[in-house]
Amino acid sequence: MLIRIVRMKFTPEAVPTFLENFEANKQSIRNFPGCMHLELWQDHASENIFMTYSHWESEEALNQYRDSELFKSVWSFTKALFSEKPQAFSSKKMQEVGK
Repeated sequence: MLIRIVRMKFTPEAVPTFLENFEANKQSIRNFPGCMHLELWQDHASENIFMTYSHWESEEALNQYRDSELFKSVWSFTKALFSEKPQAFSSKKMQEVGK
């Protein structure tokens, strides 16, 4: 499994537009083959910083999504709203510590 976090900073006036677009596309992204989990996070201190947190079956599954028309349309719309370059991280879970 691959865990993907993408941090995005928007101009404050672009936040409602981003949220509308995320709402319109979230089910299509989540139901894309290979996507196992999808969350949207908002920074606690900066209301114009968001992160997507997703789980993918594999790097290949993520790359298939990134090559899809769905990704191309969502990403081209979203990147026009950024106030700075986004940051993306791909990780794998090493440990989960319980109580």
